[in-house]
Formats: sequence, structure tokens, C-alpha cells
Amino acid sequence: MKRYTIFLIIALVACFTPSCNDMLELGYDGRSSLDELFKTKNGVRGYLNSCYGSRIFPDINRSALTDEAQSSERVFQGSLPSLWYADAFSAANYSNVDGQPWTGIYQSIRKCNIFLKRIEGVSADDLASLEDEITSWKAQAHTLRALYYLQLIKRYGAVPLVTSPYEIDHDFSQDGRSPVSVIVSQILADCDAAMSAPESSLGFSWTVRVGENFIMNRAVVQAIRSEAILYAASPLFADGTYSWNDAAGMTGNALSNLLTNGYELWTETPAAGVAQNTYELYFITQHDEQRARDKETIYGGPKVNIWGSHGMPSTPGQSSAGASPTQELVDAYEMQATGLPPITGYSDPQHLQPIINTASGYDAENPYEGRDPRFYATIYFNGAVRDLGAVSGGLARDDHYPLQMTTSGNNISITEEDGAFRIETLGGDPYAPTTTLGTDINASAGSILLKFKYKSNKEITNAQFFFQSPGAAGGQSTPENVVLHKSDEWIDFELDLTSYRSESWWKWGAADHSLRFDVGADAGSIVYVKDMEINVRVETTPADPVQSYVGGKDAISTTDRRATHTGYYLRKYNNWKSGRDNDADGEIRMFRLAEMYLNFAEAAYQSTGNPDAAIDIGNGISMSARDAVNAIRRRVNMPDLPAGLSKDEFEKRYRNERRVELAYEGHRYFDVRRWQIMEDVERYVTGMRITPAGGDSFTYERIGFERESFKEKLYLYPIPQDEINKMQSHTGADWQNPGWN
Repeated sequence: MKRYTIFLIIALVACFTPSCNDMLELGYDGRSSLDELFKTKNGVRGYLNSCYGSRIFPDINRSALTDEAQSSERVFQGSLPSLWYADAFSAANYSNVDGQPWTGIYQSIRKCNIFLKRIEGVSADDLASLEDEITSWKAQAHTLRALYYLQLIKRYGAVPLVTSPYEIDHDFSQDGRSPVSVIVSQILADCDAAMSAPESSLGFSWTVRVGENFIMNRAVVQAIRSEAILYAASPLFADGTYSWNDAAGMTGNALSNLLTNGYELWTETPAAGVAQNTYELYFITQHDEQRARDKETIYGGPKVNIWGSHGMPSTPGQSSAGASPTQELVDAYEMQATGLPPITGYSDPQHLQPIINTASGYDAENPYEGRDPRFYATIYFNGAVRDLGAVSGGLARDDHYPLQMTTSGNNISITEEDGAFRIETLGGDPYAPTTTLGTDINASAGSILLKFKYKSNKEITNAQFFFQSPGAAGGQSTPENVVLHKSDEWIDFELDLTSYRSESWWKWGAADHSLRFDVGADAGSIVYVKDMEINVRVETTPADPVQSYVGGKDAISTTDRRATHTGYYLRKYNNWKSGRDNDADGEIRMFRLAEMYLNFAEAAYQSTGNPDAAIDIGNGISMSARDAVNAIRRRVNMPDLPAGLSKDEFEKRYRNERRVELAYEGHRYFDVRRWQIMEDVERYVTGMRITPAGGDSFTYERIGFERESFKEKLYLYPIPQDEINKMQSHTGADWQNPGWN
């Protein structure tokens, strides 16, 4: 037997990507021995924290590698889109939006394996912990390993299955790639192991506690089970091990488990001026781990920057149009009144000649009227209203930054009484600092107002405020002319600080900055202060509607990085208030309940052949494929899909529904691959060139983009070439995915 250096994973001394898990605060740095680490609670938690390092979150830019979007970044030679569209990658130089994650994922799988082996020999008494905590940590590691293998099969297909730490004398000549069905069996086994942990507050719960953001939980297990079995039954990976019947049972069970444990589709109606509809509001709202408001998100994701990286050139500070929506995506949005698709297909391979569904109510002269509400929440089209606020004179920003008085200062006594601060001056030059701001006010534009309520036993005409920052020199202050009137009743105080922003010394407003309140100059004053804050207000004049027509402010181009190449811009995740001084865009989720409905719907109609056939999904719930899709549609006030559709008819409507609901969430890339339809949808994509025709009318011309990124080899990532070379020398087998040799 030969001994070989472990190649799939790094040694313990390697670094790891920090987890977002706030609870597991101790990071494992590779310098402590495992024996020592697993003797302490912090050591165990720190090592578990290092297991979180390879989660792959969805990325907006993946949409540009599908028929959802055409990237304006293609104008740069050597950019990912330019290489992708030209099929310029080999196994040696391949990259995707997540790079080449093979090695990183296996590093984290190895850590999960080590953790699960080591924790078995540790008792609650050893760690001065509780048994429920230890079983929760085990469940997290099982869930993470399941997630990592799911990420691997989606990208690489068959992969090596490693469930225990490699020993130094491991014989790599016996290794091989396990079929996707075998990997899925392991994923499901890990999910079962995780769910066996107690469902207590300290155990493996459905909802994480405060301070445990992005921790694995029981809901994530359900999402992993749902996706894994769906992929195992899909055409790209199906080998007979898992049937659509298996997938229907498991995706249905996962959905019912989530529904009976408090997960719900987001249905909050936005207030006027916040968002256009419920769907838009969901995607500009940050998820909350305790699900006090957002009960749809199963596992969150990163905050995104749309206004700058996928925005319009008329927005100050925008750098790129990024992933511009294609005409194919626009065509996918049905008519709201009829619930019918406006375009049923194309009569030419290049998609330049749409087949218009006259029964739908679609008007080719007014192509953006009357569409699915999700269209307006996802895409900026020519003429789309950008600002949702009030008319001119409204507020684009009205942010409040609280301050409180501290109890230290000079010649002053400060006590807190009934929510207010009692300030008594005891001698000459009395002053007291406030607390620090806590966050940067980002007030490069708009008004900066200091506000509070006060009562005073004297008329004070020479109060003053100093702008304090660490290490700053003195003299940066208001004049000594701030007036506090004598009053036994609360008076609203407001001081406009905006003019100081133009001073050369103005740097004030960062998180560690504060004010110093000089309460006159003499002893004997008693002032009560409450509700002190900095208020930043930005007045607005509504921006013009989107002008993506030829000659408009946001005009189409095929050579400018900052302009749309398709005639459309991305709106999903974009808060209309966002800009250089106020990045308020939303976040992209890894897992959410709507996907679980859709996963079940797909498995159910494939299993029964009848989209109207109800299936018992557990927990006293029965549901058909059509029921599941209609639950998604009703949330956005779209008509139900009609009863009586054939399997093929339903499949076409289902796939369109999935495309629309999950647009720009990273699913389309994998869906067209597992359905094996990439050659049909990826070779040609189109945009719309819009030209003014006098008055308020326009002409519409479809324009095409041909790509080479439709080839069968792109169904899977190539395995990194250096790994292929090593394993070929060890096993004699070529592990590379088809087409990458």
C-alpha cells in the first residue's frame, strides 16, 4: 500500500473563512492541538465555527451566465462574462461566479468529519455544558456536511464520498467518485442524524436564538432534503435509485414540516412610498433570524448592491449595469388579468420573432402594461417609475440616530429620572459629553438636525455644542449662542447643523463621534433633556421615469459597461431610496419557503402525471402540484392555474412559474442543467432596442446575442485539473467530467 499526501483537503494549520455565526465566537486558528481544543467548551465551539467556512451563497452575477441576463461586464476582455459567452474556459483555467470551490468545500467537509469523530468522545461534564448543546453542535455539523455535498453535486455531479477523517496512511488508489444517488443517500442520512437532536431551546431548534445569526437549524435541514431529492430525481442525475415518487414524498414532507412549524409566505402589504407590492417589499427587507416579521426565509444570504453594481447610469455613483435582464425573462411574465403568457414561444432559433398569444390581452405597442406584479418588482423597463415617494418636497431619507447624555463632564451633575437626564451646573464652564453615535450617519447630502426635548429653570442664551471625535483638536463647535428658554413644560429643540458640513474641518458623524453639550457658563442651571438625536433628512424631487430608449439618460448600449445591453435594468432587491449616500438594498436568500412549494410541485406532477392529484404530505396536509403553484401565485394576486391541464401543459406553466418566482436567486443556472434544456435556452438571448417615434410613442426592435456557452460540457463544472492529475496517477482513472478532457 502506498502512502500519499492528502490532496483533497488542507492540513489543520490552514486558515478558514470566518463564519457569520455570531454565537460561535471563537475561531479555530490551527495552532492548538485537537486534543486540547476538545477539552473546553470554547474550543469545541471554535472548531465548529471553522466548519462554517465554505457555504456558497447565491450570487446575482450567476444570472448573467443564464438566459436571465446579459452582463455589461462582457465589454472587458478577460472578464468572466466575456470568457463565458465565448466558451473560452478549459479545466486548467475554469472559473465561475464562485471560482472553483472544489478544494474549499472538501476542506470544510474534512473539518465536519473531524468534529463529528472528536465530539463523540466528549461528555457534557467534560465541557461544563448541557447535553442538548452538544447534540445541537453535532446536528449543525451533520447539516453542514449535507449542505456541502449538496453544493458539490449541483456543480460536479459524482464526487468522492468522504465521511471520516483521512488517516496519514490512507490508500488513495482505492478512492473513486460516488454516483450522485449515493451522495444524496449520505445527504439524507446526515439530515436524519441532525433531526434526531432534541428540539429544545438549547438544542437543535426551528428558530435560532438572538446572537446566533446564520446558524444551521431544523428548517435548513428540510430545505436541504427538498433540494437534494429533487436533484436526484431530475434527468441530469437520475439513475433509478430515487424516483419522482420518492421526491414527491420527501419534498412534500419537508414542506409540511415547515408549514407546521411557523413558516409562511411573506404577505405583508407595503406602506405607501416603500415598495410597489408585497413581492418587492420582501426582497428589500433584511431577514430576521427570529422570524418576528419574516416567516418565509429559511436561510438568509448576503446584502446585495443593485444601485451601484447593477444600476442605471443616471444614478450618481453607479459603476456598472451588471446583469441586465433579457427579453426572454421579460417575455416570461404573464398577463395579470388573464393569467396567460403573452409570448408562447419563438418562430426562429434566434428568438427575434415572438409568437404572441392573442388571448392573453398582450399589446405589442404597450408591452409592459398589465403584467404579473413580479415583473414590476424585478425589472426596470423603459418608462418605469423609479421613485415611489411623495411628489416634489417629499423625503427620500429621514433617518434618526439617538444620543444620550453621559454622567461624566466638568462642573456638572447628571442623573437619569423618568426617561430624561437631569443636568445641574455646579460651577463655571459646565459641560457634559453625549454617548457616541453607534453608526455612521453618512450625511454627505441633505439636512443634519440636532433634536431633543428640554425643560429649564433658567433662560440660557450662551449654550454651545462641540463636535467631538477621537483625537480631534478643539474649536470645532457651534457659536456660544444656543438658547434654552425657561420652561416647566417640555420644549422641542432643533438646531440645524447642515452648514458645518461645508467647513474644511468637518469630519463629524462617524460611529465613534459624539457631541459635547456646554450648558451655559455658570452654576445654578437645571436642565432636563430627553429624546436627543441626530436627524438626517434628504428632500427629493422624483427622478424621471427610466429612459432606456435610444438617446435616453439610461440608453441601451453594447459597448458601455454602465449602460444596459438589453434595454432593461435589474430592480429586484433594489430599494428605490438607495444611492451613494444611502445603500438600502435588500438581500438574496439561500433558501426560502416559496422554493419548497415549487420543489414539491415539480416532484408531485412528475410522480402522479396529474397536476390536480392531491398528495398527503404529512402533518394532516394534502396538496396537489397545482395547489402548490397557486399558493405562490395568490401571494402576488395572479390568477390560479386552471384545473385540467395535462402533464406537459402543466410542466410548461410550472417551469415558467419557477423562472419568474425565483428570478435572480441562482436557481435558473442549475434548473436548465438538471432539466437538460440548456442547449434550447442558452445559445441565443435577446434584448429590446426602443426608439422614440414622436410624442409618447416608441418602436420596439428585438436584438440578439449569440453565445457559445450552451454546450453539453457546461452542464457540470470541471474538476480542477491538478486534482485530476493526482488522482489519475493514484488510481489510473480519469475523473474529469465529460467534455473537459
